Amino acid sequence: MKASGRLKPSGRRHFVASLSATLALASCASADPRLYTIAPVPGPPQPPGPSVIMLRTIGVAHYLVRRQIVRSSENYRVDVMANDWWGESLDTMLGRVLVQELGERLPHSHVYETTGAVTATPDASIEVELQRLDMDANGQLLLIAQAAVSGGARTPVARHGFRIVVTPSSTSIASQVAATSTALGQLADGIAAMLTRRTAT
Repeated sequence: MKASGRLKPSGRRHFVASLSATLALASCASADPRLYTIAPVPGPPQPPGPSVIMLRTIGVAHYLVRRQIVRSSENYRVDVMANDWWGESLDTMLGRVLVQELGERLPHSHVYETTGAVTATPDASIEVELQRLDMDANGQLLLIAQAAVSGGARTPVARHGFRIVVTPSSTSIASQVAATSTALGQLADGIAAMLTRRTAT
């Protein structure tokens, strides 16, 4: 008996569904993501701090550690932008920008990261734990972090919590990234003040 070249109705439905899924995946894979970066924000020079400052570590909450930008973590869900990505890993970018901002605010200090190529014996070291960095329910950019500054073995560790709120200029992702840059600059202001107080005491 000669085989028929026609597909049964169920076979046609399966073929159409498979083809549609393949085309959907292809369209997603072919879309070029928009890449964003956090920009350093200038700040006023502060009184002299420790001569050599090391950014030991910057920890980032795991829900933020992804290529896609997290829009919000409100209402028990993580809202991720599928086609808006960070141009580099978030923890690396935050460390790089924070070092630059601290160097501008403390021009008499040498500031470096432990992961960088340039090292020196530090007079003070910084540890930062970033707990939140996204939009809240009111459309504000919210940064929550803990910072610790330590010196010699006999010097107590100074700790401070930060809650920084910045209003974006619009609801766009670009405005969110700009607000993120502003918030990180304010965090740098606060950490620089911690370092100068430590030198004064």
